[in-house]
Amino acid sequence: MDWVLEFDRGVGERLPDLCLMNDEPMGRHTSFRIGGPARRMAFPRSVAELRTLLEVARVCSAEVLVIGNGTNLLAPDEGLDRLVIDLSQGLNRVECGAEPGTVLAEAGASLARAADFACKQGLTGLEFAHGIPGTVGGGVCMNAGAYGGEIRQVLDGAAVLFPGGEPQVLPPKVLRLSYRHSLLTERPEGVVLYAVFRLSPGDPEVIRANMRELMERRKATQPLEWPSAGSTFKRPEGYFAGTLIDQCGLKGLTIGGAQVSEKHAGFLINRGGATSADMKALIAEVQKRVYAEKGVHLEPEVRIL
Repeated sequence: MDWVLEFDRGVGERLPDLCLMNDEPMGRHTSFRIGGPARRMAFPRSVAELRTLLEVARVCSAEVLVIGNGTNLLAPDEGLDRLVIDLSQGLNRVECGAEPGTVLAEAGASLARAADFACKQGLTGLEFAHGIPGTVGGGVCMNAGAYGGEIRQVLDGAAVLFPGGEPQVLPPKVLRLSYRHSLLTERPEGVVLYAVFRLSPGDPEVIRANMRELMERRKATQPLEWPSAGSTFKRPEGYFAGTLIDQCGLKGLTIGGAQVSEKHAGFLINRGGATSADMKALIAEVQKRVYAEKGVHLEPEVRIL
């Protein structure tokens, strides 16, 4: 039996007030603005609602994809025969943590909001995250970082829910955070509920000035005016992906609506009407050309579904 029939029945019985959409285009929920319809997309408004939703999905054997702002995803053109759970609209609370100098941010809160809140509290350490377009949950999963800062430098712990279990608050050591990697990249069935950041006292005006400076650097060097997923490739050891791509003369290389940015070669952008097939073909061509000329294999940072 199609999982959707049993899922819809379970939601109707146990979550009648859940915000649920049928055949919702993924292109509306990813920063690439690419992707066909998800069979079901749900927007839980509380941890309790999320846990019930995950249980309903487990009973009917639905494949689940949990997203935030969709800033690191390339969704397929044909869509997803999955339940997509979007945490960005409901689980996005940011507040002071239980201990002095800490900030608690739910998984669906943007990293920018968390950094802005910390600044208002006179807490420094999250400035690097202000310009990262993703959410706290995704940031923890991939140990997001920029301009010398990483989530692991400020993370005190994260509450994670694994199927069939109770939420666990895991410290960074257990989460095994490293460059664009964590326990949760190995176990994607785990769902981050919230994170607690341990920060240091600072002058709000100085913190704000630092965030403003980093944002100006982003605007000057990155193609923020075009849909993208940020840096498309991970940084190879001893190199910078964007530099390698530029040295191979690939800036401006275009396949369909997908293009290697002329502003920053590390960004592959949607110039308008790009399909997932266009973007995957461009990723593959860049990998092939860089390997042929430089002997370096570029590994995508973007999660290709």
